[in-house]
This record gives sequence, structure tokens and C-alpha cells, in this order.
Amino acid sequence: MEALKASSFPSFRHPLIPTRNPRTVFDRPILHIPSIQEISTPHIIHSKKANFKIFTAISPTVPSTEEPLSPDQEVESEKMEEKFDWYAHWYPVVPLCDLDKRRPHAKKVMGIDIVIWWDRNESEWKVFDDSCPHRLAPLSEGRIDQWGRLQCVYHGWCFGGSGDCKFIPQAPRDGPRSPEFQSIHTSKKACVAVYPSCVQNGILWFWPNTDPQYKNIYSEKKPHYIPELDDPSYTNTMICRDIPYGRWLNKYGGTRVDWGTKFSGLLPPTPPREQLFDRYWTHTMNCSSCSLAHKSLNVLEMALQIISISCIGIVAAAKQGMVSVAARYGLVSVAIICFLASKWLSHFIYKTFRYHDYDHAFR
Repeated sequence: MEALKASSFPSFRHPLIPTRNPRTVFDRPILHIPSIQEISTPHIIHSKKANFKIFTAISPTVPSTEEPLSPDQEVESEKMEEKFDWYAHWYPVVPLCDLDKRRPHAKKVMGIDIVIWWDRNESEWKVFDDSCPHRLAPLSEGRIDQWGRLQCVYHGWCFGGSGDCKFIPQAPRDGPRSPEFQSIHTSKKACVAVYPSCVQNGILWFWPNTDPQYKNIYSEKKPHYIPELDDPSYTNTMICRDIPYGRWLNKYGGTRVDWGTKFSGLLPPTPPREQLFDRYWTHTMNCSSCSLAHKSLNVLEMALQIISISCIGIVAAAKQGMVSVAARYGLVSVAIICFLASKWLSHFIYKTFRYHDYDHAFR
């Protein structure tokens, strides 16, 4: 507006704006300075549209109907357009060569706890949410029963390949015929969340979304395929191992695997699970102190059992008047204490010197 006012004086000359006759710009004499109200009227804006455009280019105070976006708004709009959905893609879980069809396997991918198990009824691998719908116990600590169902270790609930509950020991299907009782097995609350999964390139993949609309996502969108992995002319080796080094390697080895020794590039083969969790043959028999303690505790366990049986025998063989009532109660108490102590010691010996793992898959 200030630039428009200044243009009415004959002394104003701008090098980029051609000089025009003031009579063609204003309807009134040149010496008349129009007020702000007069310039802002619709008549002036409509009749002098071309001149108004010229002064808009050199005047920062003229308002514009289209406001440009600020840098922050542009960044936000770009982020909205380029937003990546982490739960709308396939993710590799584990190579098939590391899976055992006899037991369930616990894995954690994208912060999701899942359980992998082999459904022999459908002859394919299944990926479930590692949580029983009953009491949220981890299904990976359960087992696969004789009918090929995934059984929870807590209350024995069994689930099929589609996640539906097949059997509840506390509510058998041939129980009471009430609608509430019979609807337990068909209720959605008794089903396990099932993730879409597939096998490709010898690797098990899963889709981290249990929404029913992604049930057949494999037919629409498949994982990334690497043809070299399925080519028999290629040789591939898959290794997946958790090394309990902590921060030691970072501190002393500079995060280099070949630090201090010659490194061929291949890690030694992983021993089988039974050998990894066996403590008796791998440690107790090779350690002199542990072996001596194991033998001593076994002798003590046998002595406690002998004392318990002897006390019961004495009480049973003694005649009515030979042993007082107080002595009888005392011998019985000693027998019970020794028996309980022997049972606790047996559990302690197994846990300390023969402990494998907290696993119910093969029990």
C-alpha cells in the first residue's frame, strides 16, 4: 500500500518499472494522494488490475490470498506422504534347518513374541502369538500332543492350526449340555492369534498382523525371492547363534571376531539341544569338586532314606509296652523329616548337577 501511494508523485522512478502516464492510472489529479480506504475499494482494484500486479511484486506489505507453507509444514507433509508401515511387510523368522518338528519354538521379531510349531495335520509350519488366551502362559513352553495339537503347559488347553481351541481338560465337549458350557470351545476369546506365514528359500517368513484381512496376504504380496538360494549349483550355509560375550568383546577386542586368534570365517557347528543342556556329562564328571559333591550328596540322600525306613520299622516292630508313646511319636516325626529331606535333596541334586532345561516338549 505504501508503494502504491508513493507512485502518485512525479519524482518516483523505478528502473524496473516503465514510466506511465499518471492519467491512465488514476481518475483524479496527480497531486491528489488517495487515502487507504480509497485504494482498498473494489472499484480501484478492479479497474487498475494490471498496475496493482506490478506494485504487488515490489511491495511486501500487499496481502496475498495464497499463503505459502512454512518449512515445518512442508517437512510434516513429506513425512505423512513417506510414512512407512512396519507391520505391512514380510519378515524372515528362522531357517527351516534350525527348527525341530517335535517341539514348539519361541522367537521374538519386531518386538512380538511368537511361537513356531509344526502342524502335522496340515503339514505346514504355523506362527502363533506366544500367549495362551486363558491365562497368557507362553505356548512355547508347552508341547505338541499325540494328535498334533499345540498344548499349553499351564492348564492343558489344545489348539489347532487355525488357532481354534480343540480341547479344554476342565470343560470336555461331552460335559454338560448347557449353551454356556458348549460355547466355550467356539468362542473367539478361546482362540489364539494366528500370524500369516510362508516358507520361501528355506526360510520361514511371517506377516506381523493378525487382522483377518491379511489371512491370504501371501497370494497378493509375497516375500522377496532370492533365486540363488534355491539353485542347486550354489552352496549356502546358514548360521544363527547367540554368543554370550556381553561387553567383553567390545572392550578388549574392538568388536572384531578374529581378535587374538586366527579366524577362518566359519564358526564351529552348534551341538544338539540335549548336549547343550546336559550338565552331568559335560561338567559334573569332568570337575573334581563337583563330582565329589555329587557323590557325597547322593550318599547323604541314601542315608536319610535308610534312617526314615529304620524309624518306621522300629515303631512297627516294637511291642506295646517296650516303647513309650512319646518315643513312638518322636520316631515317626524323625522318619517323616528324613523322608522329606531326602526328597528335597534329590530335587536339589538333579537341579544342580543334572539339570537340562525348563522344557515340557518331550515330557
